[in-house]
Amino acid sequence: MGLCFSNWTLPRGLLEWCAIIVRGQPRGGPPPERQINLSNIRAGNLARRAAATQPDAKDTPDEPWAFPAREFLRKKLIGKEVCFTIENRTPQGREYGMIYLGKDTNGENIAESLVAEGLATRREGMRANNPEQNRLSECEEQAKAAKKGMWSEGNGSHTIRDLKYTIENPRHFVDSHHQKPVNAIIEHVRDGSVVRALLLPDYYLVTVMLSGIKCPTFRREADGSETPEPFAAEAKFFTESRLLQRDVQIILESCHNQNILGTILHPNGNITELLLKEGFARCVDWSIAVYTRGAEKLRAAERFAKERRLRIWRDYVAPTANLDQKDKQFVAKVMQVLNADAIVVKLNSGDYKTIHLSSIRPPRLEGENTQDKNKKLRPLYDIPYMFEAREFLRKKLIGKKVNVTVDYIRPASPATETVPAFSERTCATVTIGGINIAEALVSKGLATVIRYRQDDDQRSSHYDELLAAEARAIKNGKGLHSKKEVPIHRVADISGDTQKAKQFLPFLQRAGRSEAVVEYVFSGSRLKLYLPKETCLITFLLAGIECPRGARNLPGLVQEGEPFSEEAMFFTKELVLQREVEVEVESMDKAGNFIGWLHIDGANLSVLLVEHALSKVHFTAERSSYYKSLLSAEEAAKQKKEKVWAHYEEQPVEEVMPVLEEKERSASYKPVFVTEITDDLHFYVQDVETGTQLEKLMENMRNDIASHPPVEGSYAPRRGEFCIAKFVDGEWYRARVEKVESPAKVHVFYIDYGNREVLPSTRLGTLPPAFSTRVLPAQATEYAFAFIQVPQDDDARTDAVDSVVRDIQNTQCLLNVEHLSAGCPHVTLQFADSKGDVGLGLVKEGLVMVEVRKEKQFQKVITEYLNAQESAKSARLNLWRYGDFRADDADEFGYSR
Repeated sequence: MGLCFSNWTLPRGLLEWCAIIVRGQPRGGPPPERQINLSNIRAGNLARRAAATQPDAKDTPDEPWAFPAREFLRKKLIGKEVCFTIENRTPQGREYGMIYLGKDTNGENIAESLVAEGLATRREGMRANNPEQNRLSECEEQAKAAKKGMWSEGNGSHTIRDLKYTIENPRHFVDSHHQKPVNAIIEHVRDGSVVRALLLPDYYLVTVMLSGIKCPTFRREADGSETPEPFAAEAKFFTESRLLQRDVQIILESCHNQNILGTILHPNGNITELLLKEGFARCVDWSIAVYTRGAEKLRAAERFAKERRLRIWRDYVAPTANLDQKDKQFVAKVMQVLNADAIVVKLNSGDYKTIHLSSIRPPRLEGENTQDKNKKLRPLYDIPYMFEAREFLRKKLIGKKVNVTVDYIRPASPATETVPAFSERTCATVTIGGINIAEALVSKGLATVIRYRQDDDQRSSHYDELLAAEARAIKNGKGLHSKKEVPIHRVADISGDTQKAKQFLPFLQRAGRSEAVVEYVFSGSRLKLYLPKETCLITFLLAGIECPRGARNLPGLVQEGEPFSEEAMFFTKELVLQREVEVEVESMDKAGNFIGWLHIDGANLSVLLVEHALSKVHFTAERSSYYKSLLSAEEAAKQKKEKVWAHYEEQPVEEVMPVLEEKERSASYKPVFVTEITDDLHFYVQDVETGTQLEKLMENMRNDIASHPPVEGSYAPRRGEFCIAKFVDGEWYRARVEKVESPAKVHVFYIDYGNREVLPSTRLGTLPPAFSTRVLPAQATEYAFAFIQVPQDDDARTDAVDSVVRDIQNTQCLLNVEHLSAGCPHVTLQFADSKGDVGLGLVKEGLVMVEVRKEKQFQKVITEYLNAQESAKSARLNLWRYGDFRADDADEFGYSR
């Protein structure tokens, strides 16, 4: 009987009806194979295609009952454990024997089963001289008697397949199946990701490449031999052992030449995803888009293998492997858009970082002769769609917080003849509100996707979405893919052009406030602006302030910047760079630079720089309507003694006295309405003459708010900006944010009434431009009483404040400015009806003391105040109830207040 071999499993294929390939158990790699030819029987031959090397050869069709015989064996044997005996071996090495199902020869004899089904016959001339041959003879007689298989009536022509080796129109063939699963048998596995499949029921024999992946292959050498790439044999065995000659379903997804791209589905799983997950394959960009079950599943499976360094990924190092987790993913604020693919963000640490959007390329000039060589290239305006791309990013991102996920670090590269040098670049996926900014750019046709080598892993973590977005943009003819004429931006740059600036100046002066975009910040007070309505670029200098001068490169030397010049520049950059602002042009300098005021969200940038001690007030501000605000901001900054005022020493009042002594006291009283009294006995008034304007503005503003109410919680307050605030009476008033402790505690100052309040941000809203301070300036003005000293004692000061509140708050009075001082002007106030002096009345009641001034013009009124004080002392009123408490502290005893 020959040798018996048991425990051979997983027959991997049937070369013919009687030639079976069996494999041993795998141990550390693909197992050994043997081809066993069934002894003593014969059946029809399967069809063969003519060899491509023999032009005159013809295809050989199936012999009758050959395919049913093959199918009988395929369904009975594939994947089963078998035992076989070797009865004969030819000099050429072919082995003949018997195959039994199971672990030993007690199992089903496959040759006998074939003969019994009428799918094979005993070989002619074989004598029945042993039990095996006798059994075959009996099986054949039984099949004849039962008219099975080839012993049935007819010639068996219905068992001959009409095999189709080629498809005339593969694209139409794939589309006609509408991506519905097609039944098939896998006939051959070329490598892990390419198979030959028989499509049923029409018998198309096609090559199928698995969509979205590629396994290591067998390279054909010049001598005809094949050299496997690493893991090629293992990948092939992985697919063979699961699919070869199995019944499967194939989703036909696309075509590539005569090869069909598809996904093979087996009841035990999806081979495409399994190959990736086991590290036998990598994703390929050119076909992953057609994978109907979602490219993200393939990327996830590949990522699984990469993280575990399985097989082809054994030496894999992640692009961000050297980064800490906090450097891989973080939230940052966008400060500047550098290009259509690069932004500058501010980290929580306060540092600035440049981020490039992964895997996209901004618009660029095509061809060599597209640009006039005599004209300087301005990429933002001269490269088609560059301006649109920059504007999209600017409007979407500037000043907003974004989520940054670093995909890879592109190392620095030196310059070559054709390519400039590049510094190291951090490439990342940037999202805001769940939107991938790079994908949005690409979908609008404002950027293109970079194509990589297949082994280049430094790419966006959402690369497939970028490719899909680009495909949509191309299909819809968006942006760069449009057939229309490219947009042209004719932008005049009149920076430093004195003649053009002179011609343009009257127009800007008449325009009042003009809209602008800050394109560049040279220093704290020097900026480059783009005026969209006028389509021009100008250099703009902030009026009314003296900002520290920055460092400058002069011929032969570098001039260092003044202290705090860098801080001022960063302050201005963070506040206005690439923001939409309003500018008022007042004049221009001899170099063609425009001078004026810049407003951002209702706040004057000059005032903000002074307020933050980064600039001083320049004398030219005196003639502007913002002078009072600038002075107030400067006085407050001086008191803090920070930055430019760090070494400030307040000048004694006596130094200005000689100048004041020359003047005559001016008594020009104007009617005012007192709205607020502070705890230090200062007070705020409104000018009666502009009262009707304020009433009209408030009425119109409240009507506007009622028809367009602000969305609660949508306003994010920032220190120094104007807003609207809902007072306890339920009405909206104009206000200025003074301090932001938290969203629940925002300190505001009501600019038309002088009172302060702490409110949650939900009771604040954006001040409509139609009711801003440029339409009607803030109506509440702060003053202090002249010629009196407020008591230092808290109780005594409270008594004085209570008396004033009782007498003059919310009443009309007459006001005369007596002299200027730090903080606010000092005035005398009269009752409107009796013309009685309010301050003098406080002195008479003993609630305050007299401030003795030496100026000649004040001597008459000071004498009157001192006489009133003596009367109060004599009557021991309030402060004087215990006598003259200042006696031992008088000037003659060396006391100086």
